[in-house]
Amino acid sequence: MAGQENCLRATRLAKKRAAEAMTDSESQQKQPATKKRVVLGELQNSSNGLATTDLVLESRNPKCRSKKKVKKAVANAATTITRTTQDTNVNSEDPQMCGAYISEIYQYLHDMEREAKRRPLPNYIDKVQKDVTPNMRGVLVDWLVEVSEEYKLCSITLFLSISYIDRFLSMNAITRQRLQLLGVSSMLVAAKYEEISPPNVDDFCYITDNTYTKQEVVKMEADILKHLNFEVGSPTIMTFLRKFTSIVQEDYKTPNLELEFLGSYLAELSLLDYGCVKFLPSLVAASVVFLSKFTIQPKLHPWSSALEKFSGYKPADLKECVLIIHDLQLSTRGGSLVAVREKYNQRKFKCVSRLSSPEEIPISFFEGVEDS
Repeated sequence: MAGQENCLRATRLAKKRAAEAMTDSESQQKQPATKKRVVLGELQNSSNGLATTDLVLESRNPKCRSKKKVKKAVANAATTITRTTQDTNVNSEDPQMCGAYISEIYQYLHDMEREAKRRPLPNYIDKVQKDVTPNMRGVLVDWLVEVSEEYKLCSITLFLSISYIDRFLSMNAITRQRLQLLGVSSMLVAAKYEEISPPNVDDFCYITDNTYTKQEVVKMEADILKHLNFEVGSPTIMTFLRKFTSIVQEDYKTPNLELEFLGSYLAELSLLDYGCVKFLPSLVAASVVFLSKFTIQPKLHPWSSALEKFSGYKPADLKECVLIIHDLQLSTRGGSLVAVREKYNQRKFKCVSRLSSPEEIPISFFEGVEDS
Protein backbone atom coordinates (compact mmCIF):
# COMPACT_ATOMS: atom_id res chain seq x y z
CA MET A 1 0.00 0.00 0.00
CA ALA A 2 2.74 2.39 0.89
CA GLY A 3 4.41 1.74 -2.48
CA GLN A 4 1.17 2.45 -4.34
CA GLU A 5 0.65 5.70 -2.39
CA ASN A 6 4.16 6.79 -3.24
CA CYS A 7 3.53 6.05 -6.91
CA LEU A 8 0.28 8.04 -6.84
CA ARG A 9 2.01 10.96 -5.16
CA ALA A 10 4.79 10.90 -7.75
CA THR A 11 2.26 10.77 -10.58
CA ARG A 12 0.26 13.67 -9.15
CA LEU A 13 3.45 15.69 -8.62
CA ALA A 14 4.53 15.05 -12.20
CA LYS A 15 1.12 16.13 -13.52
CA LYS A 16 1.23 19.26 -11.35
CA ARG A 17 4.67 20.17 -12.68
CA ALA A 18 3.56 19.55 -16.24
CA ALA A 19 0.50 21.75 -15.75
CA GLU A 20 2.63 24.55 -14.26
CA ALA A 21 5.05 24.29 -17.18
CA MET A 22 2.18 24.58 -19.66
CA THR A 23 0.83 27.64 -17.82
CA ASP A 24 4.21 29.33 -17.84
CA SER A 25 4.62 28.61 -21.54
CA GLU A 26 1.21 30.06 -22.38
CA SER A 27 1.81 33.16 -20.28
CA GLN A 28 5.12 33.79 -22.04
CA GLN A 29 3.43 33.52 -25.42
CA LYS A 30 0.77 36.01 -24.39
CA GLN A 31 3.32 38.58 -23.18
CA PRO A 32 4.43 41.12 -25.82
CA ALA A 33 7.96 40.59 -27.09
CA THR A 34 10.46 42.91 -25.46
CA LYS A 35 12.05 45.46 -27.83
CA LYS A 36 15.53 44.67 -29.00
CA ARG A 37 18.13 46.85 -27.30
CA VAL A 38 20.60 48.37 -29.69
CA VAL A 39 24.18 49.17 -28.74
CA LEU A 40 24.77 52.91 -29.05
CA GLY A 41 27.79 52.32 -31.24
CA GLU A 42 25.52 50.71 -33.82
CA LEU A 43 23.22 53.73 -34.06
CA GLN A 44 23.59 56.24 -36.85
CA ASN A 45 22.18 59.68 -37.52
CA SER A 46 18.60 58.59 -38.14
CA SER A 47 15.52 60.39 -36.89
CA ASN A 48 13.79 57.20 -35.70
CA GLY A 49 16.58 54.63 -35.40
CA LEU A 50 14.43 51.92 -37.02
CA ALA A 51 16.61 51.33 -40.04
CA THR A 52 19.73 50.54 -38.00
CA THR A 53 17.80 48.37 -35.55
CA ASP A 54 16.31 46.36 -38.38
CA LEU A 55 19.77 45.99 -39.88
CA VAL A 56 21.22 44.57 -36.65
CA LEU A 57 18.34 42.15 -36.16
CA GLU A 58 18.27 41.03 -39.77
CA SER A 59 21.99 40.42 -39.97
CA ARG A 60 21.76 38.16 -36.90
CA ASN A 61 18.76 36.28 -38.25
CA PRO A 62 19.67 32.70 -39.38
CA LYS A 63 17.76 33.30 -42.60
CA CYS A 64 19.97 36.24 -43.45
CA ARG A 65 23.43 34.85 -42.86
CA SER A 66 24.54 34.71 -46.46
CA LYS A 67 26.93 37.46 -47.48
CA LYS A 68 24.66 38.68 -50.28
CA LYS A 69 21.67 39.06 -47.97
CA VAL A 70 23.71 40.82 -45.32
CA LYS A 71 25.14 43.24 -47.89
CA LYS A 72 21.64 43.89 -49.20
CA ALA A 73 20.42 44.56 -45.67
CA VAL A 74 23.28 46.98 -45.11
CA ALA A 75 22.57 48.81 -48.36
CA ASN A 76 18.83 49.07 -47.66
CA ALA A 77 19.39 50.34 -44.14
CA ALA A 78 21.99 52.89 -45.29
CA THR A 79 19.62 54.16 -47.98
CA THR A 80 16.79 54.50 -45.47
CA ILE A 81 19.04 56.35 -43.01
CA THR A 82 20.29 58.72 -45.70
CA ARG A 83 16.85 59.54 -47.05
CA THR A 84 15.43 60.02 -43.59
CA THR A 85 18.26 62.36 -42.62
CA GLN A 86 17.93 64.36 -45.82
CA ASP A 87 14.16 64.64 -45.44
CA THR A 88 14.54 66.07 -41.96
CA ASN A 89 17.15 68.55 -43.22
CA VAL A 90 15.05 69.71 -46.13
CA ASN A 91 11.56 69.61 -44.71
CA SER A 92 12.63 70.53 -41.19
CA GLU A 93 9.60 68.77 -39.69
CA ASP A 94 11.60 66.85 -37.11
CA PRO A 95 11.72 68.98 -33.94
CA GLN A 96 15.22 67.70 -33.20
CA MET A 97 16.39 69.34 -36.43
CA CYS A 98 15.15 72.71 -35.11
CA GLY A 99 13.55 73.43 -38.48
CA ALA A 100 11.05 75.86 -37.02
CA TYR A 101 13.76 78.23 -35.84
CA ILE A 102 16.90 77.28 -37.73
CA SER A 103 17.12 80.79 -39.21
CA GLU A 104 17.02 82.36 -35.75
CA ILE A 105 19.73 80.00 -34.50
CA TYR A 106 22.13 80.86 -37.31
CA GLN A 107 21.33 84.55 -37.05
CA TYR A 108 22.30 84.31 -33.38
CA LEU A 109 25.54 82.57 -34.32
CA HIS A 110 26.29 85.24 -36.94
CA ASP A 111 25.72 87.95 -34.35
CA MET A 112 27.93 86.12 -31.85
CA GLU A 113 30.86 85.70 -34.26
CA ARG A 114 30.86 89.47 -34.87
CA GLU A 115 31.20 90.36 -31.18
CA ALA A 116 34.44 92.21 -30.58
CA LYS A 117 35.35 90.07 -27.57
CA ARG A 118 35.29 86.94 -29.74
CA ARG A 119 37.33 88.43 -32.59
CA PRO A 120 41.13 88.65 -32.82
CA LEU A 121 42.72 91.81 -34.13
CA PRO A 122 43.24 91.36 -37.87
CA ASN A 123 46.80 92.76 -37.67
CA TYR A 124 47.83 91.77 -34.14
CA ILE A 125 51.29 90.54 -35.17
CA ASP A 126 52.16 94.01 -36.48
CA LYS A 127 50.40 95.92 -33.72
CA VAL A 128 51.04 93.83 -30.59
CA GLN A 129 53.70 91.17 -31.11
CA LYS A 130 57.40 91.92 -31.24
CA ASP A 131 58.94 88.44 -31.27
CA VAL A 132 56.28 86.37 -33.05
CA THR A 133 55.94 86.22 -36.84
CA PRO A 134 53.19 84.86 -39.14
CA ASN A 135 55.49 81.97 -40.04
CA MET A 136 55.94 81.03 -36.36
CA ARG A 137 52.18 81.06 -35.93
CA GLY A 138 51.84 78.76 -38.96
CA VAL A 139 54.39 76.31 -37.55
CA LEU A 140 52.54 76.27 -34.22
CA VAL A 141 49.18 75.58 -35.88
CA ASP A 142 50.72 72.86 -38.05
CA TRP A 143 52.12 71.18 -34.93
CA LEU A 144 48.80 71.45 -33.08
CA VAL A 145 47.14 69.57 -35.95
CA GLU A 146 49.56 66.72 -35.20
CA VAL A 147 48.77 66.96 -31.47
CA SER A 148 45.03 66.79 -32.11
CA GLU A 149 45.61 63.69 -34.24
CA GLU A 150 47.85 62.11 -31.59
CA TYR A 151 45.19 62.49 -28.90
CA LYS A 152 42.26 61.87 -31.29
CA LEU A 153 40.61 65.20 -30.53
CA CYS A 154 37.56 66.34 -32.47
CA SER A 155 37.89 69.04 -35.11
CA ILE A 156 36.03 71.70 -33.12
CA THR A 157 38.63 71.38 -30.34
CA LEU A 158 41.34 72.25 -32.86
CA PHE A 159 39.43 75.25 -34.22
CA LEU A 160 38.65 76.55 -30.74
CA SER A 161 42.32 76.20 -29.78
CA ILE A 162 43.44 78.39 -32.69
CA SER A 163 40.73 80.91 -31.86
CA TYR A 164 42.01 81.19 -28.28
CA ILE A 165 45.59 81.61 -29.51
CA ASP A 166 44.72 84.44 -31.91
CA ARG A 167 42.56 86.22 -29.37
CA PHE A 168 45.22 85.96 -26.66
CA LEU A 169 47.97 87.18 -28.97
CA SER A 170 45.78 90.14 -29.92
CA MET A 171 46.17 91.54 -26.42
CA ASN A 172 49.31 89.99 -24.95
CA ALA A 173 52.83 90.18 -26.33
CA ILE A 174 54.81 86.99 -25.69
CA THR A 175 58.22 85.65 -26.64
CA ARG A 176 58.70 82.93 -29.21
CA GLN A 177 59.91 80.60 -26.45
CA ARG A 178 56.45 80.73 -24.86
CA LEU A 179 54.45 80.38 -28.08
CA GLN A 180 54.32 76.59 -27.84
CA LEU A 181 53.24 76.91 -24.21
CA LEU A 182 50.35 79.11 -25.33
CA GLY A 183 49.46 76.50 -27.95
CA VAL A 184 49.24 73.49 -25.65
CA SER A 185 47.49 75.48 -22.92
CA SER A 186 44.89 76.72 -25.42
CA MET A 187 44.28 73.18 -26.59
CA LEU A 188 43.98 72.05 -22.97
CA VAL A 189 41.23 74.63 -22.38
CA ALA A 190 39.45 73.70 -25.62
CA ALA A 191 39.68 69.96 -24.86
CA LYS A 192 38.23 70.42 -21.38
CA TYR A 193 35.34 72.35 -22.90
CA GLU A 194 34.66 70.13 -25.91
CA GLU A 195 35.93 66.58 -25.29
CA ILE A 196 34.30 63.83 -23.24
CA SER A 197 37.66 62.49 -22.05
CA PRO A 198 40.21 65.26 -22.58
CA PRO A 199 43.97 64.69 -22.21
CA ASN A 200 45.33 65.85 -18.87
CA VAL A 201 48.03 68.40 -18.12
CA ASP A 202 50.75 65.74 -17.97
CA ASP A 203 49.86 64.64 -21.52
CA PHE A 204 50.39 68.13 -22.84
CA CYS A 205 53.67 68.46 -20.96
CA TYR A 206 54.81 65.16 -22.44
CA ILE A 207 53.92 66.16 -26.00
CA THR A 208 56.27 69.12 -25.68
CA ASP A 209 59.05 66.79 -24.53
CA ASN A 210 58.62 68.30 -21.06
CA THR A 211 59.83 71.67 -22.29
CA TYR A 212 57.32 73.20 -19.87
CA THR A 213 56.42 72.12 -16.36
CA LYS A 214 52.94 71.25 -15.19
CA GLN A 215 52.86 74.47 -13.16
CA GLU A 216 53.70 76.56 -16.24
CA VAL A 217 50.91 74.97 -18.29
CA VAL A 218 48.37 75.48 -15.51
CA LYS A 219 49.47 79.10 -15.07
CA MET A 220 49.12 79.79 -18.81
CA GLU A 221 45.73 78.05 -18.79
CA ALA A 222 44.58 80.44 -16.05
CA ASP A 223 45.88 83.45 -18.00
CA ILE A 224 43.99 82.34 -21.12
CA LEU A 225 40.74 81.85 -19.21
CA LYS A 226 41.06 85.25 -17.57
CA HIS A 227 41.68 86.88 -20.93
CA LEU A 228 38.64 85.12 -22.40
CA ASN A 229 36.63 86.07 -19.32
CA PHE A 230 35.80 82.34 -19.15
CA GLU A 231 33.63 82.67 -22.28
CA VAL A 232 35.21 79.72 -24.06
CA GLY A 233 32.25 78.79 -26.26
CA SER A 234 32.27 80.47 -29.65
CA PRO A 235 31.15 79.62 -33.20
CA THR A 236 33.95 78.30 -35.39
CA ILE A 237 34.39 77.63 -39.08
CA MET A 238 33.05 74.10 -38.55
CA THR A 239 29.88 75.48 -36.96
CA PHE A 240 28.88 77.06 -40.27
CA LEU A 241 30.59 74.61 -42.61
CA ARG A 242 28.34 71.73 -41.61
CA LYS A 243 25.17 73.63 -42.40
CA PHE A 244 26.47 75.11 -45.67
CA THR A 245 27.55 71.62 -46.78
CA SER A 246 24.12 70.19 -45.96
CA ILE A 247 22.52 72.87 -48.17
CA VAL A 248 24.78 71.82 -51.06
CA GLN A 249 23.72 68.20 -50.60
CA GLU A 250 19.97 68.73 -50.33
CA ASP A 251 19.43 67.37 -53.85
CA TYR A 252 21.86 64.47 -53.46
CA LYS A 253 20.46 60.97 -53.07
CA THR A 254 23.37 59.97 -50.86
CA PRO A 255 25.84 62.11 -48.89
CA ASN A 256 28.97 63.07 -50.81
CA LEU A 257 31.68 62.14 -48.33
CA GLU A 258 34.41 63.40 -50.63
CA LEU A 259 32.84 66.86 -50.57
CA GLU A 260 32.54 66.78 -46.77
CA PHE A 261 36.14 65.64 -46.20
CA LEU A 262 37.43 68.13 -48.75
CA GLY A 263 35.60 70.91 -46.90
CA SER A 264 37.17 69.87 -43.60
CA TYR A 265 40.59 69.69 -45.24
CA LEU A 266 40.37 73.18 -46.74
CA ALA A 267 38.99 74.56 -43.47
CA GLU A 268 42.00 73.25 -41.57
CA LEU A 269 44.33 74.59 -44.24
CA SER A 270 42.84 78.04 -43.66
CA LEU A 271 43.96 77.88 -40.03
CA LEU A 272 47.60 77.86 -41.16
CA ASP A 273 47.50 81.25 -42.85
CA TYR A 274 47.64 84.45 -40.82
CA GLY A 275 45.86 86.17 -43.70
CA CYS A 276 42.63 84.34 -42.83
CA VAL A 277 42.52 85.69 -39.26
CA LYS A 278 40.68 88.83 -40.40
CA PHE A 279 37.77 86.86 -41.90
CA LEU A 280 34.67 85.83 -39.95
CA PRO A 281 34.32 82.05 -39.43
CA SER A 282 31.13 82.02 -41.50
CA LEU A 283 32.89 83.72 -44.43
CA VAL A 284 35.75 81.20 -44.30
CA ALA A 285 33.21 78.36 -44.20
CA ALA A 286 31.40 79.79 -47.22
CA SER A 287 34.71 80.17 -49.07
CA VAL A 288 35.59 76.57 -48.26
CA VAL A 289 32.30 75.33 -49.73
CA PHE A 290 32.85 77.50 -52.82
CA LEU A 291 36.33 76.05 -53.39
CA SER A 292 35.27 72.48 -52.57
CA LYS A 293 32.56 72.55 -55.22
CA PHE A 294 34.97 74.14 -57.71
CA THR A 295 37.56 71.43 -57.03
CA ILE A 296 35.12 68.58 -57.62
CA GLN A 297 33.22 70.17 -60.53
CA PRO A 298 35.43 72.94 -61.95
CA LYS A 299 33.18 73.63 -64.94
CA LEU A 300 30.07 74.31 -62.87
CA HIS A 301 29.36 77.49 -60.96
CA PRO A 302 30.31 76.75 -57.33
CA TRP A 303 27.74 79.06 -55.73
CA SER A 304 23.95 79.07 -55.71
CA SER A 305 21.07 81.31 -54.71
CA ALA A 306 20.26 78.93 -51.83
CA LEU A 307 23.78 79.26 -50.43
CA GLU A 308 23.74 83.01 -50.92
CA LYS A 309 20.40 83.33 -49.14
CA PHE A 310 21.35 81.23 -46.13
CA SER A 311 24.98 82.33 -45.73
CA GLY A 312 24.35 85.98 -46.54
CA TYR A 313 27.41 86.10 -48.80
CA LYS A 314 27.64 86.83 -52.50
CA PRO A 315 30.47 85.29 -54.55
CA ALA A 316 32.23 88.66 -54.68
CA ASP A 317 32.33 88.73 -50.86
CA LEU A 318 34.28 85.46 -50.86
CA LYS A 319 36.87 86.26 -53.50
CA GLU A 320 39.80 87.30 -51.31
CA CYS A 321 39.39 84.42 -48.87
CA VAL A 322 38.81 81.85 -51.63
CA LEU A 323 42.02 82.90 -53.40
CA ILE A 324 44.06 82.56 -50.18
CA ILE A 325 42.73 79.06 -49.47
CA HIS A 326 43.17 78.18 -53.15
CA ASP A 327 46.86 79.10 -52.89
CA LEU A 328 47.12 76.94 -49.78
CA GLN A 329 45.51 74.05 -51.65
CA LEU A 330 48.00 74.45 -54.51
CA SER A 331 50.87 74.70 -51.97
CA THR A 332 51.92 78.09 -53.30
CA ARG A 333 51.37 79.27 -49.72
CA GLY A 334 52.39 77.31 -46.64
CA GLY A 335 53.98 74.56 -48.69
CA SER A 336 56.37 73.63 -45.87
CA LEU A 337 53.49 73.00 -43.43
CA VAL A 338 52.52 69.40 -44.14
CA ALA A 339 50.56 68.11 -41.12
CA VAL A 340 47.12 68.93 -42.56
CA ARG A 341 48.04 67.51 -45.96
CA GLU A 342 49.35 64.29 -44.43
CA LYS A 343 46.29 63.98 -42.20
CA TYR A 344 43.88 64.15 -45.13
CA ASN A 345 46.02 61.87 -47.28
CA GLN A 346 44.61 58.92 -45.36
CA ARG A 347 42.05 56.53 -46.80
CA LYS A 348 39.55 57.27 -44.05
CA PHE A 349 39.42 60.82 -45.46
CA LYS A 350 39.34 59.54 -49.04
CA CYS A 351 42.81 61.05 -49.62
CA VAL A 352 41.22 64.43 -50.43
CA SER A 353 44.52 66.27 -49.99
CA ARG A 354 45.58 64.71 -53.30
CA LEU A 355 42.74 66.47 -55.11
CA SER A 356 43.77 69.58 -56.94
CA SER A 357 41.66 72.27 -58.54
CA PRO A 358 42.60 74.23 -61.69
CA GLU A 359 45.21 76.91 -61.09
CA GLU A 360 42.84 79.67 -62.20
CA ILE A 361 39.31 80.30 -60.95
CA PRO A 362 37.18 82.00 -63.62
CA ILE A 363 36.44 85.62 -62.74
CA SER A 364 32.82 85.06 -63.81
CA PHE A 365 32.33 82.76 -60.82
CA PHE A 366 32.81 85.74 -58.52
CA GLU A 367 30.50 88.04 -60.47
CA GLY A 368 27.21 86.16 -60.45
CA VAL A 369 25.30 83.36 -58.80
CA GLU A 370 23.91 80.12 -60.15
CA ASP A 371 20.12 79.93 -60.21
CA SER A 372 18.68 77.02 -58.26
